[in-house]
Amino acid sequence: MIYGPGMPSLLRRRSMSLRPRRAGGPLLGAAVLAGSLALTACGSGSAPSPRPGLIQSIGTENEYANVIGQLGGRYVQVSSILDNPNSDPHTFEVSPGVATEVGQAQLIVQNGVGYDSWMNSIENASPSSSRRIVSAQTVLGLPTDTPNPHLWYDPTTMPAVAKAITADLVSIQPSHKAYFESQLSSFLASLKPWFNAIASFRARYHGTPVAVTEPVSDYLLQAMGLDIKTPFVFQADIMSGSEPSPEDISLEKGLFTNHLVRVFCYNEQVTSSLTIGIRETAQSSGVPVVGVYETMPTPGYDFQTWMLAEVAAIRAAVAKGTSTEQL
Repeated sequence: MIYGPGMPSLLRRRSMSLRPRRAGGPLLGAAVLAGSLALTACGSGSAPSPRPGLIQSIGTENEYANVIGQLGGRYVQVSSILDNPNSDPHTFEVSPGVATEVGQAQLIVQNGVGYDSWMNSIENASPSSSRRIVSAQTVLGLPTDTPNPHLWYDPTTMPAVAKAITADLVSIQPSHKAYFESQLSSFLASLKPWFNAIASFRARYHGTPVAVTEPVSDYLLQAMGLDIKTPFVFQADIMSGSEPSPEDISLEKGLFTNHLVRVFCYNEQVTSSLTIGIRETAQSSGVPVVGVYETMPTPGYDFQTWMLAEVAAIRAAVAKGTSTEQL
């Protein structure tokens, strides 16, 4: 499907063998994709055919692929590997087509900090001296044992990653330097509504207590000035698939039954009987629930509008008591 006129940049959504944790219906986004990208389905058994003259690029997670597409515009062909908002991105099997696609790639953008370390093994299996790899971890100077790997929710991440991507695009096709730098300027400007929404919320609701299942959106919540009451040990257990202690489970549920928090940010993408039970406790206690995602919901969103939608949902929960369990 085509979103808007003008940019033949190609973003191919690769179907991975992901283990679903919940049954999900279609996600409906009110926002229109700002980066004009063509999305086409791609079978999991073979890599897409490279288009001559385009920079072959991969965003390991679809939010990074989306940003590559916005920055590279008509000079890139982009694939994403993790792109299913109804599946657990931590658990998957890599198809032969992914390995072939990595072998063809001139530019790869990945998260790092252990979130997509499997990608390093694929890259090492097909080394290339000319391939550029942008790791958000490296760009931000973070150690591999960074506790929260969901770096794209941090408002400082994408501006820095976008600049690194642009530098590599220019290095690959220097004749298009002016175009790539113009795309970067437009992208950075398009982040300002998100930054303004964060600042506006923080000015009015700084210190508002919030609970979470795991640290998916913690960087964003902290930037918004929210006070995360869920102990990180509980979040880490849920994130790693471990069973939290009975004491931590009781503490988490008590945040709702004792009305100690005003919003519950729930990982809508990766769930279990425990997290569903905690969500139900929040609901029965009258605490609004906001669904957050590890993979950018599609169709209907680009990175910027996805982040704006999360901020808007959190604001609606705090200001009006409104739940937004699915974007």
